[in-house]
Amino acid sequence: MAADATIIPTTKQAPACWGRVLILGLGKSGRIAAHYCLSLLGKRVDSVRIAAGARTKDALAFAHDCEQRGAHVTFDDSRVEGSFDVCIASPGISEFSELYVSARAASREIMSEVEFAWRESDRDSRWIAITGTNGKTTTTALTAHILQQAGMLARAVGNIGDTCLAAVMAHDTDVYVAEVSSYQLASTIHFAPNVAVILNITPDHLTWHQTHENYVAAKFRILANLNQTPGALAVLNAVDETVRAQMRTLAHATEQCGFAYIPVGTAAGLAGDMRTTCGSENAAFIEGSDRWLTVALAKEQHRLCRADDLLIPGEHNVSNALAAATACIAVGASDDAVTRGLTTFTALSHRLEACGTIRGVTCYDDSKATNVDATLKALAAFSPRRPILLLGGSDKFTDLTVLVQETCRHCKAVVCFGAAGERFARAFEGVPLPVVRAAHLADALDAALDIAHADDIVLLSPACASFDEFTSYEHRGDVFKALVAERAQTSASAEDHAAQESVAVQVAQESVENQPAHISDKNQPAQASAANRVAQESAEDAL
Repeated sequence: MAADATIIPTTKQAPACWGRVLILGLGKSGRIAAHYCLSLLGKRVDSVRIAAGARTKDALAFAHDCEQRGAHVTFDDSRVEGSFDVCIASPGISEFSELYVSARAASREIMSEVEFAWRESDRDSRWIAITGTNGKTTTTALTAHILQQAGMLARAVGNIGDTCLAAVMAHDTDVYVAEVSSYQLASTIHFAPNVAVILNITPDHLTWHQTHENYVAAKFRILANLNQTPGALAVLNAVDETVRAQMRTLAHATEQCGFAYIPVGTAAGLAGDMRTTCGSENAAFIEGSDRWLTVALAKEQHRLCRADDLLIPGEHNVSNALAAATACIAVGASDDAVTRGLTTFTALSHRLEACGTIRGVTCYDDSKATNVDATLKALAAFSPRRPILLLGGSDKFTDLTVLVQETCRHCKAVVCFGAAGERFARAFEGVPLPVVRAAHLADALDAALDIAHADDIVLLSPACASFDEFTSYEHRGDVFKALVAERAQTSASAEDHAAQESVAVQVAQESVENQPAHISDKNQPAQASAANRVAQESAEDAL
């Protein structure tokens, strides 16, 4: 059976036969792709070859199962030989690596699991795709939450929840709300969501993309095929300089681009009616002194809720909420449902999450802040309070100039830890701010607590990846929360012990003071002396 490019009419763009399939990597997306393609073996797939990567125990076990089902699996590949009709590449494999380059040369098409899933999805299904350097997960979860409040069969997929393909296989979703990374977008071809959201673009993942320009180009691929989807909408954060520049390009070519766009704010911020400023009849913004979230779309104005009604902190989350609300309105959610969703959504784990109090010091887990821009947003969210900031982890070697400036403006002190700790500490040399160096996260927390006083804040917002000490930012955040809980319990136990000792001292002292100055019964001097001695010893023991 040869590959058949005839499109199955009930799908977006799935061919009748994929032919010879190559899968790069056995991470989460690679495994679901292998599982799905093997289920089609002999029907819509001719053969499955898996370049599995490193030999881990889990990978070997999964590979054995795949071989039992008919796949050919190899490990430790540096390049791919052969000929394939399609290659599904895992996001962890850089498009500039020898393995990816050789796979692209050996394959008629190379694509991400997101592209593959979109092609296989039902023709009538709708996709909201959300990307950006920061805020993707919160915005994706919030969007799905709002749509569920509206009674829609919506699911958060991609880098949050299920993979896109797993959700498509379940056949229980009408609206896929997909968090998509630059890695995934770089390997898209025809992917055309109904709504594309770009939150922000700041330098990140430069090891994978090699240059910032490549990273930006990958992000903007989310817009590449919007003109193929009737009624498609681009939701663009105009506060972000890079995104705003792209929006200006669209403003000069609205008829040619073939889809509508809506700016969220402008360079001046989120406040005020932005329609004239942005050159669009659409806009999402904050209106009036009461700061109402407002979406003007398709000649209708939707006044939703006040910014203060949101349960997620920070001005960046106001922007995320505007983007989510706009996307939901675009796919048919009512104003009431959007308002209900906005005002009931709570912060996700590891994103400015209050995680405990130690001796009156409140600790926050913002482990998801794996780059400088995310940390800057966290600092702004706490202003005018001045947290003690924990910075460090696996270094991305981004420029720290702005981070140092803003940390000096917003923080009481900074603790630098982990593999990046030395470089970060050097960046703070000569600044008028207490800077402490710590080896590990646990040491960093203890150092911060030594500095802190009651009512202070300790903030883990590391501006680094986690892979020096942890397996993921989630792992790092979970360990931090466990450390906070442990320190809080130890502190509480110490305070209870001190309180008990204080009571014992007071009781003992009162016992001594209450003894008569003179014993009138001459037959009991020894007893009185003994009583006094016991009381005094009790007081000394208590002390």
